[in-house]
Amino acid sequence: MKNIADILDEDAVYYLDYQCKTIDKSRLYQPGPDTVDRIWAESDRNIRTLGNLQRLLSHGRLAGTGYVSILPVDQGVEHSAGASFAPNPAYFDPENIVRLAIEGGCNAVASTFGVLGAVARRYAHKIPFIVKLNHNELLTYPNTYDQVMFGNVREAWNMGAAAVGATIYFGSEQSRRQLVEIARAFDEAHGLGMATILWCYLRNEGFKKEGVDYHASADLTGQADHLGVTIKADIVKQKLPSNNGGFRAVGFGKTSDKVYTELTSDHPIDLCRYQVANGYMGRVGLINSGGESHGESDLKEAVTTAVINKRAGGMGLISGRKAFQRPMKEGIELLHAIQDVYLDPSITIA
Repeated sequence: MKNIADILDEDAVYYLDYQCKTIDKSRLYQPGPDTVDRIWAESDRNIRTLGNLQRLLSHGRLAGTGYVSILPVDQGVEHSAGASFAPNPAYFDPENIVRLAIEGGCNAVASTFGVLGAVARRYAHKIPFIVKLNHNELLTYPNTYDQVMFGNVREAWNMGAAAVGATIYFGSEQSRRQLVEIARAFDEAHGLGMATILWCYLRNEGFKKEGVDYHASADLTGQADHLGVTIKADIVKQKLPSNNGGFRAVGFGKTSDKVYTELTSDHPIDLCRYQVANGYMGRVGLINSGGESHGESDLKEAVTTAVINKRAGGMGLISGRKAFQRPMKEGIELLHAIQDVYLDPSITIA
């Protein structure tokens, strides 16, 4: 394992020694080796879905811990293939995407119908597949920022997927249509025995006020997570909170002063814990996204995000561009560094 404190450098004490004084950790359903038995066995998920949840938790370097490290590569659609793969053209080839996930010790690989379908017979039994059902393709001009279905649940089941993933742009004009589409898709996926993962993202220019962007505010993202678990996402993916007070700044919806005075603080771990709480106090695991690649700072950024997620009570990290936009050997090392955070018993829930 890499020395996590050395990677965090001058920020080590701020993140590693912090003790949460908002929502106490005793209230949380914390990840562990018995996650499926302790949290999901008495739910209405069928036996095959429980089996696939267990499969996700039993693969890779984090097997048996209750935590997950997932490699997501849908950026070829979401950001354009050129923007995503020009830094390392090897990843235009779907096989290299799956190889990175396997050699990087990930629990699963999440990607498009095309990417995973191209290599399904060779790899679907070697690493759990998460098939992304919908995307925002940016070739339409002007851009509409809408998530549309690229395939169906049965197609994902036929290629041996352990889970399906989807995105809802909460706050967008199309969000209610997306909500209905994905609720139906998740119901079908559960019926076929697959787990469900929801990217609970926000999209609305109105969420920017006086030069401050609240798309990653703890209160708005927390509510997006809460809507996601309501349509039976088994895991929710969310951006790490960067601020708070979105409801107040935008001046809409309903909230409570206690959200800002008692349930959160300015510390990143407390802001992330509010996201965890909105996932039924951690019953539905929170995975935070790794974000875009910034070059030399990627390792520290990824490890910092992992520490915040773990200490907040989250379930893991889903990091793509920081890993695949560099040589495979370096990508593997970065994924291992993230996983080392979850393997380190000295890094505990705050």
